[in-house]
Parts: sequence; structure tokens; C-alpha cells
Amino acid sequence: MPVPEVSVAVIMERRALANRWQSESWTPVGVIPDPGDGVPRVLFEDDACTRVLHPGFALELHRDEAEGYYLNLSSPNPYVFVMWRMEDGHGVPKIVTVSYNEASRMMDGGEQVEGVPLPPDLADWVGGFVALHYKPEPKKRARPPSFKGADRS
Repeated sequence: MPVPEVSVAVIMERRALANRWQSESWTPVGVIPDPGDGVPRVLFEDDACTRVLHPGFALELHRDEAEGYYLNLSSPNPYVFVMWRMEDGHGVPKIVTVSYNEASRMMDGGEQVEGVPLPPDLADWVGGFVALHYKPEPKKRARPPSFKGADRS
């Protein structure tokens, strides 16, 4: 069965800082449909800010991540999580996901991961996938302590 996917582009933003230890910061600020040209390009630039579009990312949905998608969608502010790294003085996105669990694993592994708001059309797409494939695990009934170890013979 093919993996459902949507092509997206990530917008990274550089902000100039008035800081003696760090002159600038990079962060992802948005995810949009992929324009299809495959080449990163500057969208805006001045002394205080630069926005760079990084196309060519596949946002894939996998059945074994359905719980992570559900957790993300059920949060007050669902996100597209962007794992990114600094390369040659620029913030460069590497992976996008909508799985809360996958993003957590990347952060646990020491990666830089930040969330950008999940666009409504993508939220609907992920919601349809979750409705089809997410089955909560049944909760085990906790036995009251008074029943544990009781001899019923």
C-alpha cells in the first residue's frame, strides 16, 4: 500500500539579534504547498530579517505513527514539526512530520525540532488518515487493591 504524502516547502527565518554572543537566530516560521521548483530561494531580505523558502519535502503519513498524529491534532495548537540544522551559517530544514511522537524521538536524540502552525487543509488531510487508522489501545481495567491476592476457593 503506498504511503500517503503531500509535497511541502518550509519557510526559514533569520532574525538579527542585539546580543554579544549571537548575532542572529534561525527558526522555521511556516509550511506551504511545494511550488515544485526544488531550489531554495530568498523570499525576503533586509538587515533585520531574511526569509528563505526550502522546497522539496514530503510530508508522509504512516500507520504506525497514527497515535502521534492523533496526539498532535487533539492538542490546542496542532503543528507541523520541522527538524533543522545549521549549515554554513544558515538554518536548513531536514525533516517535516506531523507526528508528535516522531518529533519527540528526534528531540530526545538531540536534534533541533520546532513546530509551525498546521495549515487547516493539512489538518483535514491528517484527520482523515487518523479517523481511518488510529485505534486507541484498550485500557486495562485496574483491579482494586481489595481484590488482589484474594483467595476465592
